Amino acid sequence: MTTDTEEPTLTVDELAARAGVTVRTVRFYSSKGLLPPPVIGPRRVGHYSQEHLARLALIEELQRQGMTLAAIERHLQQLPADLSAQDLALHRAVVASWAPDAAEDATREELERRAGRPLGEEDLERLVAMNIIERAEGASGTAHSSGSPAAPDSSGSPAAPDSFRVDPALLALGVQLLDVPLAHESILAARGVLLEHSRAAARELSALLREAVGEHESVAAVKSLSAHMQPLVVQALLTTFQRSLKAELREWLKES
Repeated sequence: MTTDTEEPTLTVDELAARAGVTVRTVRFYSSKGLLPPPVIGPRRVGHYSQEHLARLALIEELQRQGMTLAAIERHLQQLPADLSAQDLALHRAVVASWAPDAAEDATREELERRAGRPLGEEDLERLVAMNIIERAEGASGTAHSSGSPAAPDSSGSPAAPDSFRVDPALLALGVQLLDVPLAHESILAARGVLLEHSRAAARELSALLREAVGEHESVAAVKSLSAHMQPLVVQALLTTFQRSLKAELREWLKES
């Protein structure tokens, strides 16, 4: 099924699989008012949009941050009602940046279910090149991105063939980039630009923070200030970058 704008929709089973949760979880969130109701189609089947998927991903991220359902409900109520899936994904990216880096183990079947599409060998290699997944040694194709042997799992056994380490915060972005009509080299070059300038900004901001705190503050005080400032800085960087990019695009389109 598609919406009036030809956007494909998802059944509750497809929504749960794409988000990596159970159908019961989706229905629980709906019963609590955290997810808006689906569009009811023929045969009384509920159809969910990409906004539902993005909102569900945000809810899961907020839970990983340790927020209670009541706190999540208050948080969601403060968001504008007309946010698109892209807006929600940006908001989730800001929230996810507050947490330590995390990766999850996934089989190829689980990876494709999370991606919402089959992934060919070329797709997997592009995701590896973007550092969104790492491929265990012995899996189909080449070794993982670091080129070193796959690390054992928590039991001490070598990673199973066709298994991956996945960055869940970046997987949806990486899957979308697979369909962007740009050469793979251009996407990797853009990633390099973002990494270079974000690291430079982080170094300069850290220097400012060290100067502001002074040498006599305790380690605990520095950590407390850093924890307080990090989400504010990330949100400011994201907003500034969005506005700068829009300005550059306007100038480019004006010249063309």
